[in-house]
Amino acid sequence: MTVQRLTRLLATVLIVPLLTTTAEGPPAPVERAATTTYTNPVTAGVVDTFPDPTMIRGGDGDWYAYGTTNPVFHSRGESGERILPVLRSTDMVGWTYAGDVFTAADRPSWWPPGTRPFAPDIRHVAGSYHLTYGLSGGGVALATAPSPTGPWTDRGLIVTLADGCPTNPRGTIDQAMLTGADGVHYLYWGSYDAMCVAAMNAEATRLEGPVTIVARGRRAEAAFPVRRGDFYYLFYSDGGCCQGAFSGYTVKVGRSDDPRGPFVTQDGQSLTDYSSKGGIVAAANGGGFVGPGHNSIQTDLAGQDWLVYHAIPAADPDFPPVETADGVKPALSKRPMLVDRLDWIDGWPVLRGGAGPSSRPQRAPVTEATVGSTFNGSALPPGWHADGDPAARWALAEAPASGGVLAQTGSPADPSVFLAPRRIGGDIRTEARLKLADAGTGGAVGLVVSDRGPRGTITARLDRADHALSVSVTRDGVTRTSRAALPATFDHRSWHVLAVEVRGSSLTAEVSEDRSRDVQAAVSVPLPDGELRPGRVGVLSTGAPAVADNLSAVPLHRPATTRVDDPRPGAPLPAHSDDFSGTGRPEDLDPAWSWVRGDEATATAAGGELTWPTGGAELFLGTNTAPVLLRDAPAGDFIVETKLSFDGTRPAQQAGLVLYDGDDRYFKLTHSVLPVTAGDGAVFRQTEFAKEGERPTTTPPTPVFYGPMFGGPPAAQTWLRLAYHANPATGAHDVRAASSTDGVHWTWAGTWSMPRRGPLEIGLVSLNAPGATAEFDYVRTFRTSTGG
Repeated sequence: MTVQRLTRLLATVLIVPLLTTTAEGPPAPVERAATTTYTNPVTAGVVDTFPDPTMIRGGDGDWYAYGTTNPVFHSRGESGERILPVLRSTDMVGWTYAGDVFTAADRPSWWPPGTRPFAPDIRHVAGSYHLTYGLSGGGVALATAPSPTGPWTDRGLIVTLADGCPTNPRGTIDQAMLTGADGVHYLYWGSYDAMCVAAMNAEATRLEGPVTIVARGRRAEAAFPVRRGDFYYLFYSDGGCCQGAFSGYTVKVGRSDDPRGPFVTQDGQSLTDYSSKGGIVAAANGGGFVGPGHNSIQTDLAGQDWLVYHAIPAADPDFPPVETADGVKPALSKRPMLVDRLDWIDGWPVLRGGAGPSSRPQRAPVTEATVGSTFNGSALPPGWHADGDPAARWALAEAPASGGVLAQTGSPADPSVFLAPRRIGGDIRTEARLKLADAGTGGAVGLVVSDRGPRGTITARLDRADHALSVSVTRDGVTRTSRAALPATFDHRSWHVLAVEVRGSSLTAEVSEDRSRDVQAAVSVPLPDGELRPGRVGVLSTGAPAVADNLSAVPLHRPATTRVDDPRPGAPLPAHSDDFSGTGRPEDLDPAWSWVRGDEATATAAGGELTWPTGGAELFLGTNTAPVLLRDAPAGDFIVETKLSFDGTRPAQQAGLVLYDGDDRYFKLTHSVLPVTAGDGAVFRQTEFAKEGERPTTTPPTPVFYGPMFGGPPAAQTWLRLAYHANPATGAHDVRAASSTDGVHWTWAGTWSMPRRGPLEIGLVSLNAPGATAEFDYVRTFRTSTGG
């Protein structure tokens, strides 16, 4: 490669359409990284539990995960808990213990007595690792370090209980950062029914600006924001996180074109509505894990996103009593870390195409470069080739927390490149950490995406003089360049990750502060040959000394494009259905119905509806005073559906379907009215899907326990479905819930499981605080035709 051609390659020219020419032969085959598999939970055998996990790729090329304070070594006889434990991995699925952020000896003296630090979030900001965490009594704090494993410097509270988010005091937790396209850092936090966002200062060490409510929900918490394409996505979890096999935690999402919202679900519902939400990303599926939630997201080298989250093993959900900083916990749930593929289908994320948490072997993330280097060795990788300005002098250098980087010991006046020996083409993803080493006003550092000698070159670079991300495509001596402005706050002397993806005839380059992919600038261009011909990859610089690290090129992931089928009704089962024709008591019109406590019931059929006022009675734990209307369920798998009109306005009023095995053992799907924490009397309207039964894994065993999860939004008229599956592998009743506000479009929630003791009965309930009326149009039962 000549200096003259490199100069043409990096030249600034007018933006014009790219050339299209006759295609050459097919790309040379590329050896993919060896296919490996993993099985959840990925922390099995390493730690006993790892709640609220967050993950980052360090400058050394390894991955690091951080978890909530918990008894991670209880099975080894260790009493007490580790404070914000840290794990390390070379491949995102095989982990080793790497220490703790704080120990009992160095915990900050200002922490209130009994504090258990919660829910860390890790980012790389302006040359240091920023770890935020919540305090169990409320408040968000910050620690910083030069490397992913410390040493950590306490920076104190950055969100206090008085900072304006309308949670109760304990809800000022569960924070996560995002860097917007404007270069502004934003912090999201909240729990106990409200989540908020506020801008931060340039150093990301304190809040700066107004606090905005971005979401409300019954126990909505665990905000995790990301940017993908033109949208900001706000992931969060609702339901209960930590009640063993009764944990109803579910990951949901909304999106916005602004990091401050408003965020809406796929159906257009605002996340600030006082109701349960759709937008379900991950929920229990009967596969062995319950309560999946409190996620973060990590991207592998192939560009595939992975949901990093905790879930509770249904077969072994609870610790025996554990001594913690704020007393003995008699029923602390085990929450190991899981990793599963996150798919983006029609612009919306979903776990494994909707299949939910995996419990069987899965294909592992791509974490080894097909072509590239972490530059961590003692010598330059063999076969790599420097070209261009000889003053560049590419060499290995030591850098804090990086293990080794590729740096220029001289300042090149002219363009310079450092190229890998192997060629790669087709659909690929190339990325590297890049920065400029001096304080000048000019210069550029970037990626050589493809160097094919005189046939053409493609580069992407961070240009300090233009303060832009630029993509240049050179073919037959003609260069076309496209640019996108970088934020005003962009510091070319700080590490950034530049990534380029080629799919078919399209190339997209994006730059972010770390591998969170919070994109600060992006450029997309068509390829002149309609595809990427095999070429060499590398790094480039001009006008200033550059530093590069963790260069990789691998075949691009193949995205999932279709969702897993949901259950659908098949053949009707008239013997287990009723349209409530006629006038009178339901058991008189159809003897298949019978009552539990029927003398207390005021349900009457007339005009094709069963009208049933709430009466102040309850069906909850030890209080079983409410009437239940029952009929036999069919043998085998089935779906039961009702159309419900409900006008409840007071907390605890509810009506809907049950699958009943007794007063203390049932599944329930209702339109419920529930109070808002710190809501000044406000209420949520929820599609509540609950199970009640024995919880034998606590110490002592709990005879009756109740756990809810929440589905899509209810309305004045709500269609409800329960899909029953007799699970032959576990011997359990598996029941999945769905709801609809039009009878056509359905939101499917998660699955509750319960050991089978005998057949269930189909039932209806209308209960709790008096003053509301339920109107059931019908109960219809069907064979299940597909899904699960």
